[in-house]
Amino acid sequence: MQRTAVVTGGAGGIGGAIVRALTEAGHEVASLDRTGELVVDLADEGAVREVAGRLGPRDVVVHAAAAFDRASLDRLDAATWRHVQAVNVESALWLCQALTPAMIERGFGRIIFITSNTVWRPPAEDFLPYVASKATLVGVARALAKPLGAHGVTVNCVAPGLTRTPFTEGDLPEEAFEEVLSRQSLARSLVPGDVAGVVAFLVSDAAAAITGQTLCCDGGSVFA
Repeated sequence: MQRTAVVTGGAGGIGGAIVRALTEAGHEVASLDRTGELVVDLADEGAVREVAGRLGPRDVVVHAAAAFDRASLDRLDAATWRHVQAVNVESALWLCQALTPAMIERGFGRIIFITSNTVWRPPAEDFLPYVASKATLVGVARALAKPLGAHGVTVNCVAPGLTRTPFTEGDLPEEAFEEVLSRQSLARSLVPGDVAGVVAFLVSDAAAAITGQTLCCDGGSVFA
């Protein structure tokens, strides 16, 4: 039987690679993003709940979307903080709330949160909202692993390091990639397919015994 999946941020570099990897693995994949197949503002709780209701049952949820609004502690305001948490954390919660009942009923499900190795090594003080949101996702995965695991649903995180995507290459100077590369164990920059490969493994039957974990996919930069 063909399994079904939903990927947030599916129009992005990493999210798009995940969509392709799951499609190649035989999943029917729906993509949620600001552009593309299913357009939704993930900062809008009502919009997320509405599109979740239209999706129907899904075997796999991958939350790859992320807001990168930056602010150091002295410049942080409530609007910035709430926007990042709404996109990065809350939208994942509303999707899981809507889609896990059917997973529980079927006795199978896979939930993957794309976090970040910046949880262990924040690159700059203005990454505060982003790092906090990604650390929260790790906690959410651990909190959900046991109650959902009783029904055959696994919940895990994948924490990439700096990955070459159109967004990061347009946002950061080449020196930033070289500096990260100097800290890695592997002597090459990460690409979206690296993250997608880990996700494809975690949603497969081969990873049925893995839950509540965070797998760092960062070239051996951080040893968590």
